[in-house]
Amino acid sequence: MKRLTVSMSVSLDGFIVGPDGGFDWAPPDEEEFGAFLDEIRGVDVHLLGRRLYETMSYWEDPDQTDSWDAAEREWAERWKQLPKVVFSRTLTSVTGTNTRLATVGVAEEVARLRDEPGDGEIAVGGAELAASVAEHDLVDEYRLRVCPVLVGGGRPFFPRGERQVGLELLSTRTFSTGAVALRYGVRR
Repeated sequence: MKRLTVSMSVSLDGFIVGPDGGFDWAPPDEEEFGAFLDEIRGVDVHLLGRRLYETMSYWEDPDQTDSWDAAEREWAERWKQLPKVVFSRTLTSVTGTNTRLATVGVAEEVARLRDEPGDGEIAVGGAELAASVAEHDLVDEYRLRVCPVLVGGGRPFFPRGERQVGLELLSTRTFSTGAVALRYGVRR
C-alpha cells in the first residue's frame, strides 16, 4: 500500500508561514534543494491545497526556465510529470501539466490512490489539507525541515487542538545552514 507523507518547511516556533503570510525565511540552499529532489523522486502523486497549488505554478512557468540551474530544471521537469490533485472549495478548474481538481473528499481520494498500481508515495502539501488527512488518520509519515528562525506567529504546521498521535523518529539530517530535516513515522 502506498504511504502518505506530509512534508513542509517549518520555523523553529512551529509555523509554515509567518504573520504576514510569507515564507521568505525558508529558502533552501543547494544542499537542501538536493534533499527536496531526492524526496520528489519517490513520489507517485502529490495532493495540494489551493494556496500551495498557486505557489507551485511557478515551476510550470516557461518564462522562468532560463534563470534556473540544473537542479531547478530537474525539479521543474519532475514536478510537471508528477500527477497532482488539487483540493479547493473555491476553484472550479485548474491548469498545469498532469493536474486535476479533486472531485471527492480527501479520504475517498486517498483510498482510490492507494489502490492504484505503483509503490511510490502519496505526498501531501498545504496546511489545511495536511490537517484534513491527519484528521482522517491517513498520515504515515511527517517530514519537517526545521529552519533556524523564529517567526513569531502565522500558520502553524500542526493545527491547534489536534489529537495526540504517537510518532517514531525515522531519521534526522542537519544541513550546513542549521536547518534540520526530521522524519517521523506515525505509530499505529
